[in-house]
Amino acid sequence: MMLFTEVRGLPVLPPDGAGPLGTVTSLTVDVVSGSVSHVRFREGRFGREKTLPWDAVHTIGPGAVRVRSVTAPDTEPAHHELLGHRILLDTGTGHGTVLDVAFDTRTARLLALFTTHGELPADRLLGLGDYALVVRQG
Repeated sequence: MMLFTEVRGLPVLPPDGAGPLGTVTSLTVDVVSGSVSHVRFREGRFGREKTLPWDAVHTIGPGAVRVRSVTAPDTEPAHHELLGHRILLDTGTGHGTVLDVAFDTRTARLLALFTTHGELPADRLLGLGDYALVVRQG
């Protein structure tokens, strides 16, 4: 298990062990499957942001993200930054903001969201858009 905040800033290393491809900027979440779908990273300090599908990740740990391949996805997935995102209950009531997200580094499954109002189980996620993350009331 790791937290999104622990992954951000890690070097992305290619399969051949050469120098880093870049640094992780964020993780893209697929709310429907409840998992991380893509790793986003930036080449150098001012480089372009690139996206790799989760299937391209070999291992992820406290020191680096190692990838199997560096093939970019056919289409760029919609991305909404989950950290700092506003949370709404399905009743329309505000429920704070996302502080961090725990996920399984082997399966990419989201485990829990840590919010300004406490911990939320990941299975309560309903949708994620520009305005807010919508979760089922517990």
